Amino acid sequence: MKRISLVNTAHDLIRDILRPGDIAIDATLGNGHDTLFLAEQVGPSGHVYGFDIQQAAIDSTREKFRQTLLSERLTLLHASHAEMSGKIPAFHHGKIRAIMFNLGYLPGGDKSIITLTDTTLSALTAASRILAVDGIVTLLAYPGHQGGDSETGQVKNWCEQLNKEQFAVDTIYSVEHKDSAPRLFVIRKQR
Repeated sequence: MKRISLVNTAHDLIRDILRPGDIAIDATLGNGHDTLFLAEQVGPSGHVYGFDIQQAAIDSTREKFRQTLLSERLTLLHASHAEMSGKIPAFHHGKIRAIMFNLGYLPGGDKSIITLTDTTLSALTAASRILAVDGIVTLLAYPGHQGGDSETGQVKNWCEQLNKEQFAVDTIYSVEHKDSAPRLFVIRKQR
């Protein structure tokens, strides 16, 4: 079976929803690739909030934006994604159209610093509350690294507990349905 790019799939799904003027969140900055994508989608009247606990991720994302004219659309927060609902201005709650998560560790960074199940689940709960109706959460999980199996399993369990009248959840695998395969959880708020 051919491997698909889950990052590209997440971008395609968000591109279908996010419009100029919208508000979006990158819950795990990494090197800023998703952040830049979101900023391009929201246009000059929109805004992107980005979270990461690592200064290296903040610096990498800031550097990526220095090469563009998009930095006025961006607020970088050196904070855990679990603090999302307290750090995002209350007037944006219920109006966030897209929230992206890319779990694991910072590519090119310290692989001992990983996303943690507890903070990820807290962030997902916050995301589900502040997300707009018809909004989307994409979460890319990697069970193949230390801590990744448990985190992916707990995210799956969290998704299964969502109110099915309010949320629709899909899971897309990078390759055939295997427990060790990276996967993209897609959560849509229906009402």
